[in-house]
Amino acid sequence: MSNFKIHDLETAPEESKQLLEGSQKAYGYIPNLHGALAEAPQLLDAYQKIHALFTESSFDNDELTVVWQTINVYHECHYCVPAHTAIAHSMNVDSAITEALRNGTEMPTAKLQALHKMTLAITENRGNVSQDQLQEFFDAGYSQRHVLEIILGLSQKVISNYTNHLVETPIDKPFQKFAWEKKESVEA
Repeated sequence: MSNFKIHDLETAPEESKQLLEGSQKAYGYIPNLHGALAEAPQLLDAYQKIHALFTESSFDNDELTVVWQTINVYHECHYCVPAHTAIAHSMNVDSAITEALRNGTEMPTAKLQALHKMTLAITENRGNVSQDQLQEFFDAGYSQRHVLEIILGLSQKVISNYTNHLVETPIDKPFQKFAWEKKESVEA
């Protein structure tokens, strides 16, 4: 069991209180992840800013979900997979996309599959992707900007996924119905 504290407005460091108030206004409660990040005010601030920047990127809601969940599933984040499943539902993302990501199956379109594949390649290989991989991504209709925006999404997810692993962040009540565990792959 982790000894990390999940802060609220009373226990948070002074520099985090305004950030947590923003979370409270935005979500109607303080997500446990934000409460955990509040221990390090600059980390909470960075997370919130990167999140805002990534949602303002050129990706649509389906694509944002593909990037987030590809990374969440790869990192086996017990907190972020259910959280982003709920977020995807609130963003009207097709459940076929979220289920494919959660279950490790093919995306419903070739373009989203190319995004998933590139996101996974960047994550697994720490940015070391081949020219052939890049060309395949570009041939699917994406650009250099999209490659770099994946890195922005990855930056956000490293903060949240790694924090959740260390803190063992409890899943918030609104996300509990989307609880997730990685399925073992079956060899043919």
